[in-house]
Amino acid sequence: MSTNITKLVVMLEMQNAMNTKVHEQWFNQGFEWYRAIWVECAEMLDHYGWKWWKKQTPDTEQVILELVDIFHFGLSLRIDGQTSYQALAEQLDAELSQPKMAGDFKQTLEALAGSAVVDKQFNAKAFAGCMQQIGMDIDDLYRGYVGKNTLNFFRQDHGYKEGSYIKVWNGQEDNEHLVEVVKNLDTEHPDFAKNVYAGLQQRYPA
Repeated sequence: MSTNITKLVVMLEMQNAMNTKVHEQWFNQGFEWYRAIWVECAEMLDHYGWKWWKKQTPDTEQVILELVDIFHFGLSLRIDGQTSYQALAEQLDAELSQPKMAGDFKQTLEALAGSAVVDKQFNAKAFAGCMQQIGMDIDDLYRGYVGKNTLNFFRQDHGYKEGSYIKVWNGQEDNEHLVEVVKNLDTEHPDFAKNVYAGLQQRYPA
């Protein structure tokens, strides 16, 4: 099995676990993951910049974070409870290796959003096109995805749903702590996700 497929299997497993933590019967709820995709695309466009009447510089770090969020929803759309993670990973790997790009990043992003609005699908080829045009590879995606997914678990375990979670620690938002934790870890380590969680736990106010 290729490294990319192994990483995609891990991400699919983690996505199902996260969705199940939020709602045990998530398969049967008909959540509109496609809607979450196009809304995130619109938010990302603001970070990238699209207004021709004022000077704007793309916030690349924020765009990458938004792409990672979109991948969470894209995976959720693909998981059907019947197809194996291995088969889904192979399918995604094939599509991600054929990036489909329009004239510029904004137009490629619109293709991704358009598929979500019109077809209610995750267009992995357009997603890969966005990744390529922003200078992001599968390792960046994996690092960002596992980190954010682990943070989502951490939030749930520490009262996010109940409203008791503390989002700012020692003057930094949890997302900023996450970036610092991930920088000091080996992303290829089999316990990468567990190590991210442990790193967050060490920093979180008791």
